[in-house]
Amino acid sequence: MGVQGIGGIFFRARDPDSLSAWYKQHLNIGAGCNADAMGPVDEWAWLSKGGPVVFAPFKADTDYFAADKAFMINLRVTEIDAMIASLRAAGVAIETRAEWDAPEVGRFARLHDPEGNAVELWEVPAAA
Repeated sequence: MGVQGIGGIFFRARDPDSLSAWYKQHLNIGAGCNADAMGPVDEWAWLSKGGPVVFAPFKADTDYFAADKAFMINLRVTEIDAMIASLRAAGVAIETRAEWDAPEVGRFARLHDPEGNAVELWEVPAAA
């Protein structure tokens, strides 16, 4: 018995249908998406790949993400440079900072969805 992983991420949106479509188009997440392009598709769920998940409350006065938001989504990605280039080509603003990256932790980039929610991309470092 015990928790095996995150079963869902639920948050409020002014336009849920439009925001769902944005996540599906730009990040390939949401209902009907599958991280393994060759695998089956579930019309209700996003089938993600296993790997590390960080569950960490932050101090109420953190400046790691916007003070008016209660959460930030962190997505584990591969080929972060290609993803950044693809998002920028689609007109999505991406922020990167050298100080966010560390060989032992990985590489990071930030963007905001159309409703202003912070999304952090995290490329886990390659196994040594």
